[in-house]
Amino acid sequence: MNLSIKPRRWLLIFHLLFCAIMFGNMVTFLLLSIAASSTEDSNLMEACYQIMHLLSETSVRASTFATIITGVLLSVWTKWGLFKYYWILAKEGLTLLLFGLNVWAMEAWTNRALTKVTSTTFPTTSAIVQLDLWVGIILQLFTLILIFAISVFKPWGRRRQKHSKYQYMN
Repeated sequence: MNLSIKPRRWLLIFHLLFCAIMFGNMVTFLLLSIAASSTEDSNLMEACYQIMHLLSETSVRASTFATIITGVLLSVWTKWGLFKYYWILAKEGLTLLLFGLNVWAMEAWTNRALTKVTSTTFPTTSAIVQLDLWVGIILQLFTLILIFAISVFKPWGRRRQKHSKYQYMN
């Protein structure tokens, strides 16, 4: 089933909006992490981690699910398909990585950071907590930028279709 031009454009607009929200969330996480790691004020640190935790449970999850749903619909309802092109397969693999990071890891890391910042031993464990978040945030930003680049350049071309030996019998 192929969508006509107008519904396809609307679906693409929604997909791009959800992608932008996901990217904006990660830029916000980056800025909050910089603020948390560059201060000695435990109240500011706690506020940064509370905001990140709230975002990870709401906007990050919602934008991740919406991006995946609209992306699958765009693939299925257009000429691109889910498995026809190598570049789409690459985006699907990177999307699985983002899904795990966005839905599970960021929530767990921000929750752990919040727990640590309110404990009395936080100054000695803050580097470990911040390292988890930094790695996750940078990995997500890099993955999102890579997905955007793949979407624009569409490298690697179409997959070759394997022919069944029974295809030629009829």
